[in-house]
Amino acid sequence: MAEVGGWIWERNLRSFLELLSHYVGCDFGATDWETVVLAVEETDDERADGWYAYPLVGEARQAEVRLARSVGGDEVSVTVHGPLTADLRLRADTLLSAYAMR
Repeated sequence: MAEVGGWIWERNLRSFLELLSHYVGCDFGATDWETVVLAVEETDDERADGWYAYPLVGEARQAEVRLARSVGGDEVSVTVHGPLTADLRLRADTLLSAYAMR
């Protein structure tokens, strides 16, 4: 199992999840987004039990994305965990870096 983590601006969360889902090989549609939006509202990155986990499952790849909002901020902490291939780890890390930029 591997893990990649960091943070992104909350406004970039949907794009991050859509692209990561594409790399995993699964769809991320409107219903998925609505589910994540509602769940992330109640998260807190300062509490161990304050994170939300969302599975991304493709035909050949899978990952679990853990999300938690920064209380009082505009950031979302993100970890991508699972049997990540080297290229998927690199893509997830690149997305995290790109979506943390202003």
